[in-house]
Amino acid sequence: MPSESSVPLFNVQIDGVWHQFPKGTRVLEACEQAGSYVPRYCYHKKLSSPGNCRMCLIEMGFPRLGPDRKPELGADGKPVINWIPRPQISCAQDVSEGMAVRTNSPLVKECQRGVMEFLLINHPLDCPICDQAGECRLQEFSVDFGNSKSRFLENKVKKPKNVVLGPRVTLDDERCILCSRCIRFCEEIAHDDVLGFVDRGSHTVLTAHPGKRLENNYSLNTVDICPVGALTSTDFRFKMRVWFLKETKSICTSCATGCNTVIGTREDVIYRQTPRENDHVNSCWMCDYGRLNFKYLEAENRLLEPQIRSEGNLIGVDWPMAIAEAARQLKQFAGHEIAIIASGRMTNEELWLTWQLAKSLGVQWIDIVPRRESGDDILLSEDRNPNTNGARVILGSTSEPGAKLMAIAEAVKSGQIKALMILKENTMHLGIPVEELARLPALIAMNVLSNDATQKATVVLPACGFAEKRGSMINGKGRLQRLNRAVRPPGNARDDWEILRDLLQAIGRGDSVSSIEDVFRRLSETVPQFDGLTLSKVGDLGVHILQMEELPPTHPSDEEAIEQAIAVQNARRAVRST
Repeated sequence: MPSESSVPLFNVQIDGVWHQFPKGTRVLEACEQAGSYVPRYCYHKKLSSPGNCRMCLIEMGFPRLGPDRKPELGADGKPVINWIPRPQISCAQDVSEGMAVRTNSPLVKECQRGVMEFLLINHPLDCPICDQAGECRLQEFSVDFGNSKSRFLENKVKKPKNVVLGPRVTLDDERCILCSRCIRFCEEIAHDDVLGFVDRGSHTVLTAHPGKRLENNYSLNTVDICPVGALTSTDFRFKMRVWFLKETKSICTSCATGCNTVIGTREDVIYRQTPRENDHVNSCWMCDYGRLNFKYLEAENRLLEPQIRSEGNLIGVDWPMAIAEAARQLKQFAGHEIAIIASGRMTNEELWLTWQLAKSLGVQWIDIVPRRESGDDILLSEDRNPNTNGARVILGSTSEPGAKLMAIAEAVKSGQIKALMILKENTMHLGIPVEELARLPALIAMNVLSNDATQKATVVLPACGFAEKRGSMINGKGRLQRLNRAVRPPGNARDDWEILRDLLQAIGRGDSVSSIEDVFRRLSETVPQFDGLTLSKVGDLGVHILQMEELPPTHPSDEEAIEQAIAVQNARRAVRST
């Protein structure tokens, strides 16, 4: 592939000013880079260009050539342009040498008004009840490029409304402007040819092919790219006006891909999660599984206050008492009698504090729970832990993350382990009966939701979910990325890193760190891969810090142990689902 410097540059005149653009640049994109915005509906830079909406019409011309086949120059010394009589679409045309473009001429404005008038002829006046209101291109372009009033006196064509295309997408055909973005997305990105147009003329409608439904794992991306309110998210439909939402840049933590996201919230409630463009990670898409995986933050079994076990029952206490009791229980035992089950869902900062805690107690039994499920060749990773690589470089283990898990389970069963810390995990992944866990002298559980471990624990520490805290993670390709707090945690739940810091201090081994930035700074001083970095330097798009091909291959014995742990998980899930 040629380097960027080897790509030839073409001289292009846009609205009277000459610019240079690399070969292969679309005229529409060149205009935007030059500061002349060209409206568009069907065009999307990650999809093919059908040129069917005609909203991006511009005037185009080329230098007039003299008898010597060289451009004729005017009195100002610049080439004289021969303008093509008819307007041209800018979305499907690449720039070429000497090309001239007009984006705001009287002809272009007349074309834009005409296209808008045709699009609005049969469009319903649904703006007051439409979910797209506030981020609708049809609304915006109607004001910027359309007429102030309608000349249409006939009856509008009626089309189907509230059409269920699939389990997560609802269609209003009257609003559809036939841009075909959703059709092209399903064909080109999701590889699921399920949508198409039927009928002709003003009666054309969008629909699913006979016998098919829009139910692939990327269906909600069609809602994102729909420029109007035709395709809506069934989950978000009629729940909140978008202008009330506070948007927070973050990342998805449902698998190792780490798709960049925007979390939409109001008054500490998450209403939606949408993809954020990052060509290094997820382009501008995300899967439905990750997008909707935030409902558990409001689950009924959410842990809201710290608890300690007294006379066989869990009782609510304040944080100082819970931390002191957890520290007291841990200090009763030698390092070889303690095990820590951490999580690949924890941030780098939390994993580093966990590692410091393990070193302070002399703990050798420390690992995370591996999660592997079927993925795809688009975005969904087989590794459902978002930060396996963080655990790999921070926890200091010579074995692969997850390889010690079954050995820890056996040590618990045999009585060798007397104190067990379970951080953001469920005991079902250990294959240990709940009754055996209940016999442990010390079982300290930090989690978001109540589960087997928290119900039998001697100390329960309520923690934060992914959208309630800040931190960083390393995705499956070695890219360090930030997640940010979008909502506050409910009740008395606390940020995970604060819990671990206080516990480390209560044991008598921790230094004072007052912010997540302090923790990251300590992390960067002790883990080579983070050297020289700060959270602010990571930025919104992340930085690549880990070359996956340089990592040593997984030892066969580690892989066998991980597969055994995953088999135990699957067996437990099968039992619970029956």
